[in-house]
Amino acid sequence: MLENNEEKVENPVTEEQNNASKETENAVNEVENEVANESEKADEKHEIPMLDYDSMELEKLVDELKKLLKDYPVQQLKSNVDALKIAFNSKFGALLAKKKEAFLAEGGNSIDFQFSSPVKTEYNKLLGEYKTKRDAYYSQLEKQLKENLERRNNLIEELKSLIENADPKTMYNDFQEIQNRWKSIGPVPKTKYNDTWRTYHHHVERFYDLLHLNKDFRELDFKHNLEEKLGLIERAEALNDIEDVNVAFKELQELHRLWKEEVGPVAKENREEVWGKFSEATKKIHDKRHQYFRELKSKYQEMIDAKLAVAAEIKAYDTSKNKTHNDWQKSIVEIEKLRKKYFDIGKLPYSKSEAVWQDFKAATKKFNTAKNAFYKNEKSAQNDNLKRKMELVELAESLKNSEDWNETTNTMKRIQSDWKKIGHVPRKFSDDIWKRFKNACNHYFDRLHALKNEQNKEQLATVEAKKEYIEQVKSEDIKTEEDVERVLGEWRDLGALPRNARHLDEKFNKAMDAHLDKLDMGRIDIEMMKFKGVVDTYLAQEDYRKLDSEQFFIRKKIDETVREMQQLENNLSFISNATEDNPLVQNVRKGIQDFKDQLDLWQEKLDYLKRLDY
Repeated sequence: MLENNEEKVENPVTEEQNNASKETENAVNEVENEVANESEKADEKHEIPMLDYDSMELEKLVDELKKLLKDYPVQQLKSNVDALKIAFNSKFGALLAKKKEAFLAEGGNSIDFQFSSPVKTEYNKLLGEYKTKRDAYYSQLEKQLKENLERRNNLIEELKSLIENADPKTMYNDFQEIQNRWKSIGPVPKTKYNDTWRTYHHHVERFYDLLHLNKDFRELDFKHNLEEKLGLIERAEALNDIEDVNVAFKELQELHRLWKEEVGPVAKENREEVWGKFSEATKKIHDKRHQYFRELKSKYQEMIDAKLAVAAEIKAYDTSKNKTHNDWQKSIVEIEKLRKKYFDIGKLPYSKSEAVWQDFKAATKKFNTAKNAFYKNEKSAQNDNLKRKMELVELAESLKNSEDWNETTNTMKRIQSDWKKIGHVPRKFSDDIWKRFKNACNHYFDRLHALKNEQNKEQLATVEAKKEYIEQVKSEDIKTEEDVERVLGEWRDLGALPRNARHLDEKFNKAMDAHLDKLDMGRIDIEMMKFKGVVDTYLAQEDYRKLDSEQFFIRKKIDETVREMQQLENNLSFISNATEDNPLVQNVRKGIQDFKDQLDLWQEKLDYLKRLDY
C-alpha cells in the first residue's frame, strides 16, 4: 500500500519533467525550423524603402518600377512590386472605367470598347521583365539548393568512408578538410536542412569516438569546441536581457546556426550538459517571444482604435484653403506626419489589419485626389509659364550681342523683371531655361560693363584734359571773334564730359566770359557765340535729348517774355496821361525794351536750333 502511494507521488513529478522537456524540445525545434527557413533565403534580405505608391500617378509608378529593377536584386523586390502592382491596377482600373464611360456616353457599344495606353504598355513590359528575372533567379536558386544538398550528401558519404577505412596517420587531416568543405557549401532546401545536419553531426560524433587512436588530437578539439559552445551559451543567456525580443530571436537563430555549422562536438561526458544549457537559454528567449506576441494580441484592439483615429484625422483634413504650391507642400508635410504616426503604432496581423488598412487608404486617397487635381491644374499653368519664359529666353539670346546700348539695356532690364513675375515651370525644364536666360543676360551686361569701363577710362582722361585747358584759357590772349571760335572748337574737340563732371562746362564758360567782356562785340553776338558753343558740344556728344530740351526751354522763355511785355504795355495804358519824362513811364518803357532785346535773343537762339539738322 505504501509503495503504491509512493508511486502516486512520483508519477506527477515525472510527468512534469517530461512536459518541461517536451516544451524545451518544442522551443528548440521551432528555432531550428526558423534557422532552416532563413538559411534558404539568406540572400533575400533587403532594406528597400516602401514608398507611398497609392499617392503616385501612373507615370510615376512606372518610373519607380524601372528604378527597382535597375537598382536592386530581383529576389528583394517582392514586397515593393506587390504594393506597386496594387496601386497601378487600382489607378489604371479607374482610368479604364472613366474612358469606357465616356465611350458609352458617345453612343459606343460596350463590346467594341478598346483602350490602349503607352504607360500601360511600358508597365506590362517592365512587369514581364520582373517576372522573367524572378523566375530565372528562383529556377537557378532551386538548382543551386539541390546541388548544395547533393554536395553535402556526398561529403557525408566521404565522412562515413573515412570512419570505415580510418588511417591513423591521415584521418584527422582528412576530417578537417571535409569540415572546411562542409562550411563552404551554400544553403540547401529548408525541408532537408535539419535532417542533413543531424546525419552529418551523427557521423562527426562517430569520428570523434573513433579518434581515441589519436587521443591528443581529440582532446584538443573537444576542449576548443567546448570553449566555443560555452561562449555561445553565454551569448544565448545574455539575449534574455535584450528588450527587443525580435532582435533577440534573430540573434538566437544566428547562434543556433553557429552551433550547428561552425562548432564541432564536445566530449561525451559534456554533450548532454552543454546542449541542455543551450536548450534552456533557447527556451527562455522562445517563451519570452511567445509572451510578447500574446501581449501584443491583447493590444491589437488598442492599436486598431489608434490607427482608425489617425485615418479619421486624415479624412477630416481640410484642403479647401490650399491655393498655392507652398500651401500644398505644408499640407503634404502634415499628412506625412500623420502617416508616420499611423505606421509607428505598429503592425497588425493581416486578418485584423485589412479593414483598418482600407479605411486608411480611403482617407489618404481623399487627400491625394485633391492634391493631384491641384497639381494637374498647376501643370497646365506651368506649361503656360514655360512658353512665356521661352519667349524671354529667345529674346534675350537675340539681343545678347546688340550694340544699341540704350534701347537694349532697357529691354534687358524689363525682361529680367518680367521673368521674376512669371511663376514656376515644369521642374525638368527649369534649370535648363534658367541657365540659357541667365547666360544670355550675363553675356550682354558683361559686354556693357566692359564698354563702360573703357569709356570711364576715356572720360577720366577727358576730365583731366579739360581741367588743364580751363587753366590755359584763363591765361589765353583772346582778342578776336576768330580766337573765341578757335577756343570753343578746341574745348569741344577734347570730348564730352561725364555727368558728374558737367560743372567744368560752367567753369569754362566763366573763364570765357572774362575774355568776351573785353571784346568789341554786341551783347547778342556774345550770347549767341556762347550758345553756339553749348549747342555744338551737344551735337558732338550726339545728346539730342539735350537739344530737344534746350529748344523746349527757349520756346517757354519766348512765351514768358511775350507775356511780360504785354503786361507792361497794358500797365502803360493806365498811365497814358503821364508825360514821357515821368520816371514811372520811363521805367516801364525801359522794361518793355529789355524784354524786346531778350525776345530778339531767344528768337535768334530758336532760329539757330531750327536750322540744325539733327
